[in-house]
Amino acid sequence: MSAILKTDVLLTPEEYLCWEAKAKNKHEYLGGIIHAMAGGRVIHSLIASNILIALGSRLRGKICRVYNSDIIMRLKMPTGQIRFYYPDVQVVCDSNPPDDVFQEKPVLLVEVASPSTWRTDHVEKLEAYTTIPTLEWYLLVDTRRCEVLVHHREADGFHSLKLTNLDDKVTLKSLAVDLPLADIYADVIFPPPKDPDEEE
Repeated sequence: MSAILKTDVLLTPEEYLCWEAKAKNKHEYLGGIIHAMAGGRVIHSLIASNILIALGSRLRGKICRVYNSDIIMRLKMPTGQIRFYYPDVQVVCDSNPPDDVFQEKPVLLVEVASPSTWRTDHVEKLEAYTTIPTLEWYLLVDTRRCEVLVHHREADGFHSLKLTNLDDKVTLKSLAVDLPLADIYADVIFPPPKDPDEEE
């Protein structure tokens, strides 16, 4: 979940990066407006770590690199608006220089979605991420149940596939990597289901 920080003026991307470098907590940036990021839960961290470990071990020694949520991802919307996000996981095969604080050309982005971030991850970030020319996959990983929504770029645009079985795997063809759901959800204990009326 994020909250808008009230400022007197809209910040430029450069001002945001300078401000963010000194901030104690993370903030995302949408066209001059800064959004504070809330802390994650244990289950969120476990799932994100599982994905980092699984992808990192499979990509070791290859040109593509896996980054955690400490690295900002910069994108330019078709409208010209600049945004900075902190995806939970990103894979980059054409990296920015080592001294940069952000990446711009991910091939894979992952958001571990909780009930509080579900709408942002499913709507706002889906719309934004799928405008990135280099992006091939956007994975939305549920923390409430075994469910991964895979958005994959094909010749005619992005297509979606829902995986709900621990025996399923996400096939990342151009990376020559499979990401099994059993690895994503290793050691995860799901919270008890809530009342159906509370589900989105």
